[in-house]
Amino acid sequence: MLGAVQLGLFAAGVVLFVPMGMAGWHLSRNKMLFFSCALFITLAVGVHLVPYFPSVTSFLSSGSSSGSDSSSSVIVNRDSCFSLLHQVAFDFQELSNNSKRGSWKWIESENVVDCDFQKLTKNDASDLLNGSWVVVAGDSQARLMVVSLLELLLGETKMEIIKKDLFLRHSDYNIFVDEIGMKLDFIWAPYMSNLTDLIMGFKEKKSYPDVFVMGAGLWDMLHVNNASEYGVSLKSLKDSVVLLLPVSSVFANGDGSGTNNVVPVRSPNLFWLGMPKLISSMLKTDEKREKMDDVMWQAYNDELYRSKLLQQSGGPLFLLDVHSLSNNCGADCTSDGMHYQGAVYEAAVHIMLNGLLIESNQKL
Repeated sequence: MLGAVQLGLFAAGVVLFVPMGMAGWHLSRNKMLFFSCALFITLAVGVHLVPYFPSVTSFLSSGSSSGSDSSSSVIVNRDSCFSLLHQVAFDFQELSNNSKRGSWKWIESENVVDCDFQKLTKNDASDLLNGSWVVVAGDSQARLMVVSLLELLLGETKMEIIKKDLFLRHSDYNIFVDEIGMKLDFIWAPYMSNLTDLIMGFKEKKSYPDVFVMGAGLWDMLHVNNASEYGVSLKSLKDSVVLLLPVSSVFANGDGSGTNNVVPVRSPNLFWLGMPKLISSMLKTDEKREKMDDVMWQAYNDELYRSKLLQQSGGPLFLLDVHSLSNNCGADCTSDGMHYQGAVYEAAVHIMLNGLLIESNQKL
């Protein structure tokens, strides 16, 4: 290594001083031109010497690697922020009729603050969902999710106009929000088989929503009450969802060549709406209190994770953890031990919207 450095210095001396000496006499009358030539030759020599000095090379490479480390740090923070989305706390306001109205906010821990989660305004949510097709499918929990989403997008006045139609018992609901070109479909689908059929319908029509929220389990728990069968249905649903995810659409050329073209298709954003915390003592019928206890709820939830349907267990759907939210809100948030105040579903909506922001690398 030392010999290489010496050889480099000797070569640099020849390149630097010989031309300068030869040119010195001719350029002595023009000092500015002489200085410019000297500076140019010095820089050229410096470039050739850099490889012989490891400290310089390592300094340059370390600057490059630190930029790379910063980039990977952003990715790590992005992934960790998904796991912090449900870090929510609830507060209550006493009302004149001795009831309580809940409100919510993200916990102000250092990690959560770094993620910069936001309660989206009407304009923010409208911009995010502009031109989208949103499908929410499931039971009454899914319907309450739709109520909170539309309250955010439409405001209280317009919501009062449509609430009667939205709450028709065991029925679908469709709306097109003209101002932002968003189509929203609520599909009454209380059983797993309903969700599977819906997904296969999308596949057959080759038409996919941009945002798809689904969830079912309460009706199965009450009317079937068999966690193992529920698990089988979940795995069938998971297989259908994997088929739904469009990576590409293949179609035949019309030129008779028999070859195919592959056209990329955007994959939908998929969410699973979890079952709420069930407070057995507050359930309204003996049948519900008997069949929908904590042990059965846990058995159904175990099957959900075993099915590999959720991203949290390696699957395609991100869990909107209504159980965690409703458990944090507590008994003050429900009158029937199953359906909770709007604050719970409002939080779920904002978790979903912030998840969409993270997934698309957008900032408000």
